[in-house]
Amino acid sequence: MKINKETRQLSKELFRDSFVDGRLDNARIGSLLTALIEKKPRNYIRVLEAYKRLLRLEVEKRTATIETATELARDSGAQIVANLKRKYGGDLATRFVVNKELLGGMRIRVGSDVWDSSVRNRLHRLQQQL
Repeated sequence: MKINKETRQLSKELFRDSFVDGRLDNARIGSLLTALIEKKPRNYIRVLEAYKRLLRLEVEKRTATIETATELARDSGAQIVANLKRKYGGDLATRFVVNKELLGGMRIRVGSDVWDSSVRNRLHRLQQQL
């Protein structure tokens, strides 16, 4: 999607105004959307799409997905969450997923950061080297 400078600036301004005390505020987002839809500025649909993308990226940065081949022990999971929260902040949401395709090890994704220490990934890298 190609957007012009004015659309990009308006969506970024909406995004900056969506925070209260450094966190996204649902009430603020709702009021901003209502005001935007009532005013209907030029290309407001594209502004909404760009704004939605910025919000999605921010939510992804605040969410960690931890994939493992088997169920983790409770204390191991708590230690991983503590380390991730120390690195990314205390408001990080975490989600544990069992993925049998990993064969062993784990994969952690926070936003665009990925740590993959799965057996499947190691085998794939080994295959690429041969």
